[in-house]
Amino acid sequence: MVLVADDKQDAQRGESLRELADAVAARGEAPVVPAFGSAAAVQAAVDRVDGPKVLTPAYVAGGDVASAELFSGFQVTGRGDVYATDPLGAVPSIVADLAGRLADGGWAPGDGVVLAADGGTGQPERQTVADVARMLSRRLGSPVQVGYLNSWAPTVADAVDRLRRGGRRVAIGAWRLVEDGDHERLRELGEVVTAPLWPADIVVDTLLARHRAAKARLAA
Repeated sequence: MVLVADDKQDAQRGESLRELADAVAARGEAPVVPAFGSAAAVQAAVDRVDGPKVLTPAYVAGGDVASAELFSGFQVTGRGDVYATDPLGAVPSIVADLAGRLADGGWAPGDGVVLAADGGTGQPERQTVADVARMLSRRLGSPVQVGYLNSWAPTVADAVDRLRRGGRRVAIGAWRLVEDGDHERLRELGEVVTAPLWPADIVVDTLLARHRAAKARLAA
């Protein structure tokens, strides 16, 4: 498994990504190669891996613009020894974990909810974020607004402001995989702000499940 992400030259983000890679490797299912950094650094790390490899996004769809742009630059079509998985998305168990984080953080029925995403490179990621918002709304039994940090509209701040006009407290569910500087911006906006999805066992479980499915495709 080659875990791929842009590290944005963010020390906190880089540390979180390395911890994720270590946690996946500790399960002992497959060798794990961290490929975090610039496009050139990541490509070099990928090229150093001999034999079949599964390129695995270390981010959630719509949760990391820079990593999505980096990952989309890899050309794997026609290569029988490489398989690229999709980024994590509207996985019921991951959405359930996010709902639990909101409740544990102090969200209560009647509070407004904003799903805070980063944005992405195209319509499929926007659709994934919308799907996550719908699933989260069903879990909570409450409407969920979507806000974006670094691309697309509305912004997280705009979504929070709209909900506050009704006099409500606002809880923000962070749709991002690891801790980084951008997450600090969210903490200034809501009464409740969840931590990124990692660390959580369900993240490791899902990454490994996708790796097993990719291995089966490579072996077919």
